[in-house]
Amino acid sequence: MSEPAGKCRREFLRAGAALAFLPAARPKPTPFRLAVCNETFERWSFPEACRGAREAGFTGLEIAPFTLSSDPASLSSARRAELKAIIAGEGLALVGFHSLLTTPTGLHLSTPDAALRARSWDFVRTLVDFCADLTQGGLLVFGSGKARSTTGGATRAEATGRLEEGLTQLAPHAEARGVSLVLEPLAQPYSDILNTLDETVRVVQKIASPAVQTMIDCRQTAALGTPVDVAALISTHHAYIKHVHVNERDGRHPGTGDFPFAALLASLRTVSYGGWLSLEVFNFEAGGARIARETAEFIRKLEQDLDAP
Repeated sequence: MSEPAGKCRREFLRAGAALAFLPAARPKPTPFRLAVCNETFERWSFPEACRGAREAGFTGLEIAPFTLSSDPASLSSARRAELKAIIAGEGLALVGFHSLLTTPTGLHLSTPDAALRARSWDFVRTLVDFCADLTQGGLLVFGSGKARSTTGGATRAEATGRLEEGLTQLAPHAEARGVSLVLEPLAQPYSDILNTLDETVRVVQKIASPAVQTMIDCRQTAALGTPVDVAALISTHHAYIKHVHVNERDGRHPGTGDFPFAALLASLRTVSYGGWLSLEVFNFEAGGARIARETAEFIRKLEQDLDAP
């Protein structure tokens, strides 16, 4: 080997040895999955809402069934197939349903009236099937504060027990259909039972079914009236957190208030949360397109800052 060639070889080997001691490049984290509730696009048709979600940068859609029909469980198989095609045609995934008992009116999950309670849970069972017809691995968010709170002279313990009983009975069917039943903590005055994540986790642990989980809703967490320590909540309960609703404490979209979203994302990243961040707003004044666009931009900017070297 000539001297120049030997010198080049020695320099190459030295460079390779030096590189071996450099720290490995940190793998790029998987981006959070962003979904939006369809009623964000107030008074838009369903196809328009799906298009608006996609154009704003969302990849998931969460549906309030009452926006589809006054009796959503009665929708035909043909209509279900049409809805599924519309969602897929925009490149979206269906996340699941929320606002489960807005229509039909009068249903109640924890009432002492056994006949009404049975009819209400039968309706939820049909929503499990509806969700499963539209997607695999969907979820039903059990907020529905008015339809689960105490009524008819029941105590909080009695209402909670009846809700537990209904979820326990429904869980095997939900599991068989690949649908998760997600119990949402609701602060007062939205509901007088299961107000905190600690309380919903105890119910989930008691039922002990993989089909029954819980979630975080930023607005509801903030409404408890104490400083929001999302890091502690997520660190303690992350094994049971199936879903996250993002919104401000006053019902507006993220970035317009003071909820600690940077801490939320950092904590979710720490526990390798793989579920959806789903936008659910209650103030529509800014308009659906703007609400969706600004939320996606806000979350992605926080994510970029979080993942910066």
